[in-house]
Amino acid sequence: MARKKPKRGARPPKAKKRKPTPAKTRAAKAKPKTSPPRAKAGKRATRTAPPPPTAVSVPPPAVPPAAPPSPAPLPFDPQPESLHGWLGEAERRLSEAGIDSARLDSQILIAAVLGADPGALRFAEDRPVDARDGQRIENFLRRRAKTREPVSRILGKREFWSLEFRVTPAVLDPRPDSETLVEAALALFPDAAALLSVLDLGTGSGCLLLAVLHERPNAIGLGVDASDQALAVAAGNAERLGLAARVEFRKSDWGAGVPECFELILCNPPYIGEAERATLTPEVARHDPRAALFAGPDGLDAYRAILPDLARLLAPGGHALFEIGATQAEAVSAIARGAGLKIVEIKRDLTGRDRCVVLAAA
Repeated sequence: MARKKPKRGARPPKAKKRKPTPAKTRAAKAKPKTSPPRAKAGKRATRTAPPPPTAVSVPPPAVPPAAPPSPAPLPFDPQPESLHGWLGEAERRLSEAGIDSARLDSQILIAAVLGADPGALRFAEDRPVDARDGQRIENFLRRRAKTREPVSRILGKREFWSLEFRVTPAVLDPRPDSETLVEAALALFPDAAALLSVLDLGTGSGCLLLAVLHERPNAIGLGVDASDQALAVAAGNAERLGLAARVEFRKSDWGAGVPECFELILCNPPYIGEAERATLTPEVARHDPRAALFAGPDGLDAYRAILPDLARLLAPGGHALFEIGATQAEAVSAIARGAGLKIVEIKRDLTGRDRCVVLAAA
């Protein structure tokens, strides 16, 4: 069909105007995938240029939180719940540590925790042991097996001459061998009612001096030591044994600070040679004070220091008793003779070894 020509002079029809798009609509169309925060109400949003592309970083994989540490397992798993179980396990463990007295040590340690008599434990093996007491037993056994700490040091006490003495790292652990000196002293002064003055050189725990005073109620004594800590231990033992009124403790380097003289002198000096250190048991080498053990290369230095001054300290008719090593009787006797002293007797301990030399003024 032919298109009609417009009439001359007529205006061409107006082009249909497009409806303007609102600014909000235009902004929405131009909105990038990651848009800036929306404008607050009442404020006109402004068009912003999209940020330049940035490299996308991949976060590292999440690490799960570490689990809390689990408690250290007990050596006995499960932990014994009865006295019978503890006695068996304790003896086994100490035996495996190479301790010859495993049964006796385990009984003493367990009895100390339970407040019982070691000899009566076998008659109460069905007794339950709670977790708290079990942990204390375990701690004692660990000290005895791992560090070879003596039972007396674990418990802080030692029986000597049927008396209980407190021991600390400052003093020598009293040995049954040293009871040989007490026995010899009582034999020299058999009258229990007699007056007696006693000097203990290097008193340590005070065991020698206090044992003699316990047996001789009219005796008085002086204990000297170079260690303040040892003197405190000895004084405490005297107090606990009810002997404090008859004894004095004084700091002195052997007899140097002692002007008095005495009818009985006791001394357990250090007498182990440095070369013998490797032969000592761990109980001795690790836990006894070094100054109470070693005395020079041959173990005789303490005798050389004490014996030349001994005659001055002895009252007329007095005797001095010195503990010696099993092979030192001849060497110590020679030093004593050189100091003008008389060798009265060599006493042996219960194992038949030379243990005590009895001296007197010549």
